[in-house]
Amino acid sequence: MAPPYDGLLLGAHLATLDDARPGGHVVEDGALAWKDGRLSYVGPRADLPGAPDTLAREVITTRGWVTPGLIDCHTHLVFAGNRAHEFDMRLNGASYEDIARAGGGIRASVAAVRHVDEDTLLQQSLPRARALLQDGVTTLEIKSGYGLDFANERKLLRVARQIGAQLGITVRTTYLAAHALPPEFRGNADGYIDAVIDWLPRLHAEGLVDAVDAFCERIAFSPAQTRRVFDAARALGVPVKLHADQLSDLGGAALVAEYDGLSADHVEYTGEAGVRAMAAHGTVAVLLPGAFHVLRETKLPPIALLREHGVPMAVATDCNPGTSPLLSLRQAMQLACTHFRLTPYEALVGATRHAAQALGLHDRGMLREGLRADLVVWDIDHPAELCYWMGGTFVRRLWIAGRPVPLTQESAACV
Repeated sequence: MAPPYDGLLLGAHLATLDDARPGGHVVEDGALAWKDGRLSYVGPRADLPGAPDTLAREVITTRGWVTPGLIDCHTHLVFAGNRAHEFDMRLNGASYEDIARAGGGIRASVAAVRHVDEDTLLQQSLPRARALLQDGVTTLEIKSGYGLDFANERKLLRVARQIGAQLGITVRTTYLAAHALPPEFRGNADGYIDAVIDWLPRLHAEGLVDAVDAFCERIAFSPAQTRRVFDAARALGVPVKLHADQLSDLGGAALVAEYDGLSADHVEYTGEAGVRAMAAHGTVAVLLPGAFHVLRETKLPPIALLREHGVPMAVATDCNPGTSPLLSLRQAMQLACTHFRLTPYEALVGATRHAAQALGLHDRGMLREGLRADLVVWDIDHPAELCYWMGGTFVRRLWIAGRPVPLTQESAACV
């Protein structure tokens, strides 16, 4: 008879992150088994239903801690070139307006994306995805938004799909054409929103859109314009999320919650009404400490209110070339603890279970029987170390759906 499991992992402690688990979410001297890419056993080694060598085709003995695979639920990872010179300009006294007048900001990334072909864009973006994978990320969201016309938004989304196929990692694609106003629509934001709505069903029909996003701010698009985009998404049955309340409280969090949105992201200026709306509709607050850090912001997200009302808090890198050139979700967790005062447990749950919820995924984010066998073995003595260390390499082994992933040290430069 064939053994019941494909793989069996022994010798490590388990941080299951499953609060419903009897006895708590920590299992010392644990065992994990999987079959056909799904977890079949999660528990103490002593409670295994037989001798390990009779239970699985492969028995792996290790040490350290095992967590679910990390989930980066907000990135702009596909882009061309970089904007390191803008970082230099800011530190030499240039304002956002100065940089924009010099052709910088999102417009610079749009120009760079439009200038390169699909294969070049893929080759520039793959190293960034590999860096996240090597840091323990097994599921990744990638937004468009640096094309701002049909052909280039399509190119961004196609490259995102190719990254998932090449790396064997789940990539969720988010349509963010309502990111900024392109130069050809200057002074005609409503006309551009018409175009964004026209492109959406065409891209969705190609299987390129898992969710729809928008940037709702005075420097981007109004709540009324955002509603039009969301209505178009709803007509297609596509879930929505929103860059909400990053620079001011325009009611973005409440707006996306009204549409039963997956997430409200940034939320630095979200007030209590927005938090209550998120709690009522199950909308996740996605915290993006990388942008907060790089922009040297001072307005903190309403962490106490989010805790009080039971709003799930996810943590993501917001990897992008302008405001969050961050290639480590573990570093984002560290920044969330340092800047936002999350506990290490909150940050780890935010990069796993709550991040899965922010993507509408219910088959991962915890170590629980029946869920996907997305696993990371960490070379640490305590889970808090994942948020304690700044930098460093701690991933010992990695599996995606029960498949071992080779870890390499290829360059992850943002070029």
